[in-house]
Amino acid sequence: MDKARAGYLEGTISVIVNTVLFVLKFWAGIVTGSIALTADAWHTLSDSLSSIIVIVAVKLSSKKPDKEHPFGHGRWEQIAALFIAFLLGIIAFDFLKDSVIQFKNHESTQFGTLAIVVTIISIIVKEALAQYAFYIGRKTDNVSIKADGWHHRTDALSSIVVLIGILFANQFWWIDSVLGASISFMLFYATYQIAKEAINKLLGEIPGSELVEKIKNSIQHYIVDDLNPHHFHIHNYVGHQELTFHIKLKNDLSIEEGHKIATDIEDIVYKQLGIISTIHIEPVNYNHNSD
Repeated sequence: MDKARAGYLEGTISVIVNTVLFVLKFWAGIVTGSIALTADAWHTLSDSLSSIIVIVAVKLSSKKPDKEHPFGHGRWEQIAALFIAFLLGIIAFDFLKDSVIQFKNHESTQFGTLAIVVTIISIIVKEALAQYAFYIGRKTDNVSIKADGWHHRTDALSSIVVLIGILFANQFWWIDSVLGASISFMLFYATYQIAKEAINKLLGEIPGSELVEKIKNSIQHYIVDDLNPHHFHIHNYVGHQELTFHIKLKNDLSIEEGHKIATDIEDIVYKQLGIISTIHIEPVNYNHNSD
């Protein structure tokens, strides 16, 4: 699957569908006077904005490496995910503030059939968009598209909460303000999850145990005494990954022999796993404080 084309398609579909949903939900929110429904509408519009960010990020990240950026421009995807998280956080705070004000003023909302129909449509459409974004994100390993999928998912969940509130609105005057606050907390959680993943990838990560095992298995047949590969770190540049780790060699090996062993292992890792690696050599009896 072409990564750039898939990103453009997901972003374009999201912008069109979310804009239509925003108009429907905002209209229903104005008619009913519901903060929860209006907040849900703006949440949907924010999905359009985040999808525009995704489209721009795909364009920027697809640029080839150059002298100023030898590792490429793939990390624009993580930067875009942070923009999306920041946008979600602002929206969440605004909804929470309005909900608290409404609760203090003992304001209630009267819903009708219009609100129910619009909310059900929103739930179905937004979950379909989320599933599509998650599918594209898995196929392309694009973190900004995954973030966009979570944005769709939180919108679907918030619409479910709104629907529940509509059904119980006649029994509880405070339901609309409580629902608005609940949606804001969902948005805060989504903000945290999206920002956490993007920041971890930007800072560099310890590879997962599954990847470490694959690396060890790929070099275990190399004919050298116990290499003891350790101290793994990985830097994700989206277009490719840079891996560093340490190995131990006998003290009496020459620099040329040690270099050949390290280069051979780097070639093995690249051929079997498609990861560019850099290996640090240590004497057998040497221990890092971090080992």
